Amino acid sequence: MFLRYFLFLSLTLSSSVCLAQSKKPVQVPAILKGFVPAGYEVLDLTRGDLNKDAYPDAIMVLYKKGEEKTSDVIDHPEKRPLLILTGQHDKSYKLAARSNNAVYCVDCGGMMGDPFTGITIKNGYFSVEHYGGSGWRWTRIITFKYNPADKSWYLFKDGGDSFHSGEPEKVKTKVKTVKDFGKVAFQKFDIYKEE
Repeated sequence: MFLRYFLFLSLTLSSSVCLAQSKKPVQVPAILKGFVPAGYEVLDLTRGDLNKDAYPDAIMVLYKKGEEKTSDVIDHPEKRPLLILTGQHDKSYKLAARSNNAVYCVDCGGMMGDPFTGITIKNGYFSVEHYGGSGWRWTRIITFKYNPADKSWYLFKDGGDSFHSGEPEKVKTKVKTVKDFGKVAFQKFDIYKEE
């Protein structure tokens, strides 16, 4: 119980700080800049082992310049592309996969603001993490797993917590796995569809 309350306080404080700050520029190495289309900026760049080989990989989350003005969570959410970039033997990168539906839009977090909190990569898995809400708060962590047989990533787990800000100790956890949703390719996953 103490751990969940500590998590609630940490998320609340970090989200409050995020609301007060604008996007910070992300340092993007020259070798990766060519993957950023015109009109977009890099929201997040995370490195790690995405395909269990000897070369470092990266995930870039992009956002459209001016998305705060053009995005409408109900009628037209401004999509944020997520790029999976695999490292090659010559130290270059290759675009292995892209999805416009793996990261929530800038105004999808409700009163808490931008819900995107980051990407975590570990040994062929990567997770897209979100936090949002108002009186009712929620987290959502979507994890994908690499399949070496077809060199693709598939939905592994989709879940999170929800709780009322007045009762942070009453946390409800909901997690779906492959048993619930079947085989879903990274490019076919759509965060905007109802759970």
